[in-house]
Amino acid sequence: MTSHAVSAYDAETLPALATLLETRRSAMPDTLVGPGPSPEELSHILTIALRVPDHGRLAPWRLILIAGETKQRWLERLFEIAETRDDAAKARVSTRKLQSAPLVVAVVSSPIPGHKIPEWEQQLSAGAMAMNLLNGVNAFGYGANWLTGWHAYDPQATAMLNLKDNERIAGVIAVGSVTKPAPERERATQDRVVSWLEL
Repeated sequence: MTSHAVSAYDAETLPALATLLETRRSAMPDTLVGPGPSPEELSHILTIALRVPDHGRLAPWRLILIAGETKQRWLERLFEIAETRDDAAKARVSTRKLQSAPLVVAVVSSPIPGHKIPEWEQQLSAGAMAMNLLNGVNAFGYGANWLTGWHAYDPQATAMLNLKDNERIAGVIAVGSVTKPAPERERATQDRVVSWLEL
């Protein structure tokens, strides 16, 4: 008999959920196209993203949604900034990865300095939220790719997102419909990275 402590999921839901998590993979950025999630779907996806471990209930993160004409203007500005960089060619390639997806979500780590909860834990919570977002997108049948790239660190690029002094970009996540599934790749195996502590 299944313990009630496991969850409220029924016997049919659990295998499907497990398969979803076991087989999740990032879509190639240039295979992400419209349509993206509907407003209702996006609301559910964002609810999933926010359902994240958060020591101290600080919500040390926020999300910036970039779509439509705003996304076009944002990309145009990124390409302009890219041309001023020493690695302009590489920056152009990185920026192009954001073009075809109808939605981009900037995950902002916004830790509270000097709080009793260490900033490292607050930053980890932002990373966990980005992972929850990927799982939510996948659960609704869309694809996503967690990118960073130069635009996550360049002061001119991040200025467009109105970051505060203590904030950093944890991820720039492209979201859309997948035109071509990404090929499976080699994954870390349990025998390589899992061990039992023995004292």
